[in-house]
Amino acid sequence: MQISRRALVGGATALAAAWSGGACAQGTGSQGPRIKIGVLADFSGIYTDLLGPGGVGCVQQAVADFGPEQHGFSVDVVFADHQNKPDVGSGIARRWYDSEGVDLVIGLPNSSVALALAFVTAERNKACIGTAVTSMEFTGAQCTPNTINWTYDAYMLAKALGTETVKSGGRKWYFITTDNAFGNAIQGETASFVQQAGGTVLGNSRYPIGATDYSSFLIAAQGSGAQVLGLALAGTDMVNCLKQADEFGLRDQMRIAAPVMFLNDINALGLPLTQGLLHTNSFYWDANDRTRAFTRRVLPRMQGAYPGMVHAGCYAGTLHYLKAVAALGVTAAKASGAAAIARMKEMPADDDAFGRTVVRQDGRALVPAFLLQVKKPAESKARWDYCKVVTEIPGDEAAKPLAQGGCPLVKA
Repeated sequence: MQISRRALVGGATALAAAWSGGACAQGTGSQGPRIKIGVLADFSGIYTDLLGPGGVGCVQQAVADFGPEQHGFSVDVVFADHQNKPDVGSGIARRWYDSEGVDLVIGLPNSSVALALAFVTAERNKACIGTAVTSMEFTGAQCTPNTINWTYDAYMLAKALGTETVKSGGRKWYFITTDNAFGNAIQGETASFVQQAGGTVLGNSRYPIGATDYSSFLIAAQGSGAQVLGLALAGTDMVNCLKQADEFGLRDQMRIAAPVMFLNDINALGLPLTQGLLHTNSFYWDANDRTRAFTRRVLPRMQGAYPGMVHAGCYAGTLHYLKAVAALGVTAAKASGAAAIARMKEMPADDDAFGRTVVRQDGRALVPAFLLQVKKPAESKARWDYCKVVTEIPGDEAAKPLAQGGCPLVKA
């Protein structure tokens, strides 16, 4: 079925889902076997718009589309705020796994939290799907048979952007970087591709997550002689830094490259400030008919926002997990998260958000990568019509080669 862009964009302002704010977001049925899914995310900090309530809505949509009652079981969805703290996230996961019957944890914006969760999940033999995990360690040296990374990682985000920017003349780089696992991974991977393409990194400034004053970092970037300012940050950190960069006039002096740019960031900043920015996403709502179909279905659960790639990952990961549970059997899936993840790797996924997807031995879902460019204000027809697709990279080309990842699960 053809789904028009106009129909989707035009209806956005009328769609808003009620957000209860409680711990129990959804339950289906009342009798028989039950699967419990916990959405662990940031609901009060800089990554709230990135995943938060929208991620819960997409998990709910996956449950509704799957129809667990038709397969003889029910699904409960709960959620909690990890506050971007690994110890808080680990504590919630332990409680969920040990006393509240949670079988799958999904979401995990913040790589430090995700890496802590990978250990707890393997220890309890449950299942975990990251949809906002940048660190290469999640499917590398710290991979486990209980975890999957669905949406993106530092390698995917950095490859196209770093290479293409150098090819078009942006050879000298300076980075402003969040000083955590996420920021260091993004800078490291982007710098590697910049150097492979013949560019150089002149310096960097690191800052603690949630900083509000970037002036000293921006002054250092101005004085470095760099042609490109690489921003290895995300969420409201990205929004605040870009606003201050504009105030300092950096857009007139150098290019600004954002390896991690999300749809909600563009919405918060506006097209005048972000126009022309290149960035990599694994999902864009207007990429094709299937992405528009998914967007139309999930909009009533998105509180007026459009889904970004992290939201789409929550949908696709949940849907594929439920299909694996149905194939494996609820009892076996609850008894062993590793068995459920193994079945997900055996079965190809297929959904409207990402299309046909294979999950590799290391837990990396081979979703496509889109190199996107933010539209000029005159090119945009309505709110959320923000990007155009420059090129699409197949999933097996966008991901780091399996043999180079360092995952101990990978057989030589």
